[in-house]
Amino acid sequence: MEAELADSERAKLMKLRYTGAVGGWGFALYLADSDRCEDSMLPTGSHPGTPADALDCACRLHLTAPGT
Repeated sequence: MEAELADSERAKLMKLRYTGAVGGWGFALYLADSDRCEDSMLPTGSHPGTPADALDCACRLHLTAPGT
């Protein structure tokens, strides 16, 4: 999953993975420094979660300015 930023730059965010359970989606956050994805957990400690939970987490981590 990618985001298009205000300056038309594209940023990789994450990958979603269906676990086979109703409402169960795993996700991996994109690590720009190593150009790969790593399995992740939600800040609540739950895993898996919904696609919306995963997208919210990825956006907060990738698109929030440091210190906010």
